[in-house]
Amino acid sequence: MIKKFFSYFMVLTTSILLVEATAQNQKGHNPIIFADVPDMSMVRAGDSYYMSSTTMHMNPGVPIMKSNDLVNWKIVSYAYDTLADVAALNLTNGKSTYGRGSWASTIRYHKGLFYVTTFAQTTNKTYIYTTKDIEKGPWKAVSFSPSYHDCNLFFDDDGRNYLIYGNHKLNIVELNDELTGIKEGTDHTLIENATAPSGQPGLGAEGSQLFKVNGKYYLFNITWPRGEGAMRTVVIHRADKINGPYEGRVGLKDLGVAQGGLIDMPDGTWYSYLFRDYGSVGRIPYLVPVRWEDGWPILGINGKVPETLDLPANKSLIPGIVNNDEFTRKKGEIALPLVWQWNHNPDNNLWSVTERRGYLRLKTNRIDSLFLHSRNTLTQRTFGPVCSGTTLLDVSHLKDGDFAGLCALQRKFGLVGVKKEGNNKYIYMVSNKTDKPTELQSIPVFQNNIYLKIECDFRDKIDIAYFFYSLDGKTWNNIGQPLKMEYTLMEHFMGYRFGLYNYSSKIAGGYADFDYFHISDKISESK
Repeated sequence: MIKKFFSYFMVLTTSILLVEATAQNQKGHNPIIFADVPDMSMVRAGDSYYMSSTTMHMNPGVPIMKSNDLVNWKIVSYAYDTLADVAALNLTNGKSTYGRGSWASTIRYHKGLFYVTTFAQTTNKTYIYTTKDIEKGPWKAVSFSPSYHDCNLFFDDDGRNYLIYGNHKLNIVELNDELTGIKEGTDHTLIENATAPSGQPGLGAEGSQLFKVNGKYYLFNITWPRGEGAMRTVVIHRADKINGPYEGRVGLKDLGVAQGGLIDMPDGTWYSYLFRDYGSVGRIPYLVPVRWEDGWPILGINGKVPETLDLPANKSLIPGIVNNDEFTRKKGEIALPLVWQWNHNPDNNLWSVTERRGYLRLKTNRIDSLFLHSRNTLTQRTFGPVCSGTTLLDVSHLKDGDFAGLCALQRKFGLVGVKKEGNNKYIYMVSNKTDKPTELQSIPVFQNNIYLKIECDFRDKIDIAYFFYSLDGKTWNNIGQPLKMEYTLMEHFMGYRFGLYNYSSKIAGGYADFDYFHISDKISESK
């Protein structure tokens, strides 16, 4: 009898644990996107949520993502195809704009129109993009000087329109009715020292996002105070009138999760969307629940960022944020799916998915001495906790001095590919860990179809990339050395990306053909 009771008890306990585990697995969890999606701005239109983010010098730019549950997102559009046709964005005349381009954006829905604002140090301009159809476009663009730092677009109930901008000292300026420029004489200080609630400033308050809830104004900012235990921190100011006076307090200080704002659901539930610096994978989005107390939004659970959320479970980032590509296009399909972005503006005469059916062709027409200076590198985000990117490269038409292959793109980049020297070809691996591109291994190869793979391990910020090649697509061989990936502020300012590249160092006019790009959330455990 005791044995039967014990067996029954064990079965019941196991069943309860399984039910609890299943229920937990069915919940959403943080981060909601384990990939570089920084400086988020969100808006709800009906039952759909839209989010804009920063991709700086990438082309097209300001990705627009859509979700029906706040957890699972897919890229549906970009605010612009080309920010500006200038040398720094084109990677011409020895110029580049790594770490710059367009920065923190705002997305708003107002009277049937979607609005996206951004600004660019590269051009010293502020941009406003509008569309009736956020997924299909077209987008209308206006721009004006100067470049308002981290500007936030706000539509007030009285029909007036504003930008809030700045660092530490925050300003407000009124826009004209057409939103084509500012009203002269309206620019003034909104908060003299917005950093004050968080302590001694390291990084001053910036990333402004203003919201109006129940007649009060709430301004969200990120700060990074100095001192022991310093981390990125959310500061919130509130006021009864848009011009203040504002009172401020720390909104959240946990895990360095900060910069973002408020989003409400149709049922009245509130969340704050924020991001966290997470090493070389980049700045990754989080959600924290919000409750209201004494007219203040209270972020988190007892001041902490929860691991799980009372929202639907997270699905794979494939195919919404990243995806495989066989480079086979049906009639009417776009040439490049939205998961792809070029490193800087491409030369559209030098790539094709139609010249050879089922292949991406990258051609050269100039000489480049360094990989980071070369054009037409086609990229996708890496993602965590682990991921891999694989391609099959045909090097039949490389010329002497050509380099083609697969990269882990950031300032401290790593390359695995094929180079041609005279009539000979070599599989090679290059590391830029020391800021001096160094070839770590080179192997003669006597065939034209080479398989290449990079695996990235972001678990617990270990941040290691491994490089492989294969001659048959089955047996993979390590090449070179693992790369300790590093997120560099300002120089590149974005998470690592996989990239397909081809450039010439001697004779222009060659080309490389890529049969496919496959991305996976698995890596080999034995390196």
